Amino acid sequence: KVFGDDRGFFFESFHQAQFESAIGRKITFVQDNHTRSARNVLRGLHYQINRPQGKLVRVVSGEVFDVAVDLRRSSPTFGRWVGERLSADNKKQMWIPEGFAHGFVVLSDAAEFLYKTTDYWAPQHERCILWNDAELAIDWEVGGDPVLSAKDAQGGAFRIAEVFP
Repeated sequence: KVFGDDRGFFFESFHQAQFESAIGRKITFVQDNHTRSARNVLRGLHYQINRPQGKLVRVVSGEVFDVAVDLRRSSPTFGRWVGERLSADNKKQMWIPEGFAHGFVVLSDAAEFLYKTTDYWAPQHERCILWNDAELAIDWEVGGDPVLSAKDAQGGAFRIAEVFP
């Protein structure tokens, strides 16, 4: 809930008890990350196979299209994706549970993106699925080719990705 007037606004960006009530379980966050990216930069689709991370994400400057892909083979939504526009203006947050791949693309000139994680970054367990995998068919809401890191450009196909039980 955002409280605003002509002076500005106030809102609680995180409340442990309300968050745990909303997702139905206890959560401990261990790391906060902050990234700034230019227009059309796409980061993802990232996940950690042996030390999966839950992520609570939000944007504090600019706008992104945020995507989560269910990699839990036993889930009825396995292989499906969900996307949401997150921006400084709409103040929305998105919870990406453990067992999901995550990525986002910047829609504004630049964006600052914050996320809390439930486990530490473990590069030896990090995996990447190619952003434009034909089987996933994600509509990234961006015209043309995005700007990718070398690592993200080398992402693998969903059909051969290591997934969760």
